[in-house]
Parts: sequence; C-alpha cells; structure tokens
Amino acid sequence: MASSSSGSNESHSKIKTVVVLVQENRSFDHMLGWMKSLNPEIDGVTGTESNPVSTTDPNSNRIQFGDRSVYVDPDPGHSIQDIYEQIFGEPWSESSAAKKLPPTMQGFVQNAGRQEAAKDKNLPPMTETVMNGFRAERVPVYAELVKEFAVCDRWFAPVPASTQPNRLYVHSATSHGLTSNDTGKLVGGLPQKTIFDSLDENGFSFGIYYQLPPATLFYRNLRKLKYIDNFHPFDLSFKKHCEEGKLPNYVVIEQRFFDLLSIPGNDDHPSHDVGEGQKFVKEVYEALRSSPQWNEILFVITYDEHGGFYDHVPTPVEGVPSPDDIVGPDPFKFKFDRLGVRVPAIIISPWIEPGKGNNS
Repeated sequence: MASSSSGSNESHSKIKTVVVLVQENRSFDHMLGWMKSLNPEIDGVTGTESNPVSTTDPNSNRIQFGDRSVYVDPDPGHSIQDIYEQIFGEPWSESSAAKKLPPTMQGFVQNAGRQEAAKDKNLPPMTETVMNGFRAERVPVYAELVKEFAVCDRWFAPVPASTQPNRLYVHSATSHGLTSNDTGKLVGGLPQKTIFDSLDENGFSFGIYYQLPPATLFYRNLRKLKYIDNFHPFDLSFKKHCEEGKLPNYVVIEQRFFDLLSIPGNDDHPSHDVGEGQKFVKEVYEALRSSPQWNEILFVITYDEHGGFYDHVPTPVEGVPSPDDIVGPDPFKFKFDRLGVRVPAIIISPWIEPGKGNNS
C-alpha cells in the first residue's frame, strides 16, 4: 500500500496483529461505488452503468445504476444459479455453462425480476434495488475510512455462491466443495485445515471475538477442546483486550448475524439496516485505534459475497486455480475455477497513506 517498496517492507515488518471483519452480502458498487467522488483512484461508478430488463431483447428497456439505496427487504437472489445469470446474462443450464460465456455483468436486473417483491410497498421493486448504491453520507463511517486509508477495488468473492461457502474460504482458502448453505454439512463441520491450525502449529496466537455463536465453528477443527480459550464474547472481551494491549496475532470479529430480541443484527445482510453495521465498524475501529497495539495492527474490512447487488467489474473466469480439485455437487458440478462478484474491501493501518486505492 505504501508508495515505495522500502516503505512497504518497513510496514510489513511492523505489523504484528491482523484483524479481520467480514460483513455480509453487499457488492462493491452497492457500498463503495459512489465513493469515487471522495477518491478518484477507486474503480467505482459514474452513473452511466446500466442493465437491460431482458438480455435477449436488443430493444429492452434499461435500468441505470443510481444512488438511492437506503433499506433492502427482502434480499436479492444470490444462489449459485442466481449469480450465474447475474454474471453471464442468461439462466444457468448445462448447455449454457458449456458455452463459456464472457462475464458481461448484464444479468442483474433480469434475475431480480424473478425475485420476490418487496413486502413494504413503499420500497422500490427488486429490479431497482439491485441497481442502486449508497451515497457517501448514507455510510459515513466508510466515507471517513475511504478518505483516511486504502480501498482494494479488485477483491472478489472467492466463490460465485451464497454466504457460507465464501465465509469458509476466508480462513481456509477452500469451501471443501460446498456451493450452498448446506445445513447438514455445516452442522457436521467442514474438515479442511485452516489458518488457525497453521498459526497454532507455528507458535502464533489467534482469537475469535463473537457476538452470536461464531460461524467459525463450522470448521470442525476449531471445535477441539484445546481451542476453547481462543473464543471470547465480543462485548465482554474485545475492548478490554484492546485497552490492555492483549490482542493476539490474528483476530477474527464475528458480528450479530441475526436479530436478538430487541437488538438488531449488524452484519449488513439484508434486511438488516446498514446503519447498524456502520455503528459496529466504528466501535471496532475506535477500540483498535485507542489500543497501545495500534501501530502494530492491520485491520481488514471486507464482505463474504455480493448478495445479488450489481457490480460493473467483470468477475475473473479464467486462470483461477481450484484449491483442492474438489468438484461441487450436482447439478452444477462447480470446479471452483472462477470467482464471485466484486465485494468491498477497506485496508486500515497507521502505516497506510491516506486515500490510497489498490486494484491488485
């Protein structure tokens, strides 16, 4: 992120704690696309982007990408078949998959037209919902972080599929063949080796700070009794460990994925209010910023997948190696050889120059 290689090496040598927060189901353009006005280096939106209502009709009406996103309910489609149509512009079929179509990113509106209508008739139709993003003032915490730190505008979801396959990739670089939120396999636990195992083997520490039972327990290895002390209730421990300078080398923040009685979810997954997510990001950032460890911290904020919202940057479909040669289940038989849609990523550290863009 630094402007020179020597500065970059110096920064790397000083980072001793990496903090990871993975929010839910929003695309880059949806959350950060309009931040281009704050940082021209960002590959964001200009307002000229659009999608046709029908990809097979050359005279189809088109819906422009706008800046009117506020609240989303229900959430757009983001299954593996939905995402295929969003990226390639036609519904998935074996014959379509065999064509090796280019990723035009022109199927979001067409796919949204198949989705459930909004329960609140005051909300826009889904075809408009997927083609709108947030103005900077609607996500003020991100606006400040974008100005002060670095945005990565080439961070793609690892799998063109739903939440859990992508969350599994974050800490293990594979979903072990999962291409959907397969409850049976998740409850049974996925067997792959994780970064937590590697850290433990090499004498580094890690901690998982959770607000609800952590999704990281979908990794079977983390259920071992020896790791029980690596799990900490966020509200009881995170700020305390920040203040005491006791954060481990690798920190995972697990937010509230569900509404809990009168306490709303703060993971940004529709229909959760992104305002709650903004407050949570601010809380985490300020705790880190005030820690005596601040000068040794790298804080990464990203999202697991795009949640069905439009993004204009074509997803990589070539040169993507499978992590383990496992093929996904029927009928898609996905080979894990292409990525998902681009998602937001903000990289935060006192060693990062303000307002840096990074498209690598």
